[in-house]
Amino acid sequence: MRSIWKGAIGFGLVNIPVKLYSATQSSTLDLDMVDKRNMGKIRFHRVNEATGKEVKWENIGKAYMLDDRYIMLEDEDFEKAAPVKSKIIEVNNFVDESEIDSIYYENSYYIEPEKSGAKAYALLRDALQKSGKVGVAQFVMRTAEALCAIKPSGNILVLSKLRFAEEVRSTENFDLPAKTVVKPNELKMALALIKQFSKPFHIEKFKDDYSASLLKLIRAKGKGKKIAAPKMKIVYSKQDDLLGQLKASLSKRKAS
Repeated sequence: MRSIWKGAIGFGLVNIPVKLYSATQSSTLDLDMVDKRNMGKIRFHRVNEATGKEVKWENIGKAYMLDDRYIMLEDEDFEKAAPVKSKIIEVNNFVDESEIDSIYYENSYYIEPEKSGAKAYALLRDALQKSGKVGVAQFVMRTAEALCAIKPSGNILVLSKLRFAEEVRSTENFDLPAKTVVKPNELKMALALIKQFSKPFHIEKFKDDYSASLLKLIRAKGKGKKIAAPKMKIVYSKQDDLLGQLKASLSKRKAS
């Protein structure tokens, strides 16, 4: 597996040389775009807007439009803008994990220490485990600044990218019901239903059933079988009898 970033984690005066690896992989099927008329695969080309000709990957650069003209940027320019953040994840903030709302989380990465940083890595991992805290830091990855949280997961440290506050949209313009519309007995019944359905969370019990079903359908189509669409009828209940619906839900759960 190829690392996507190399540098160091700064923990006080301790520098831990590390590598980052993607911690996730897609479970969805890899579908290709094709021309419906002859099943030819669709390919996308990088075209020069001025000449209309395709451009080879090695001739493509990154530039910023400034005062109506492009300023070309080289790889070293991105590091010059913030040389420390390009090489060091400086952890100088520690918070309770519960303080970070889940809406801010993005991708996660496994952190592997270089051999020379193994002991310091273990120290940071064990200290975070013991304290119950997560480290918060900023660094530059792939030409962009990233906010992140670092926490232990078993024997490995995991870095999770976080969105900046300005990246999360405000909820002010949504038409939402007031808390006063819920009656006390309805809330009590809803809490009882939640309690009845509550159980320990085991992520391995949740599977990507849709991809498996879609693959089964694809294989059947490949054999020339006709696939009948399952009949499904969704009935929306009237909302003026919430209490009755909640009671029925509780009764159904007890009977099952």
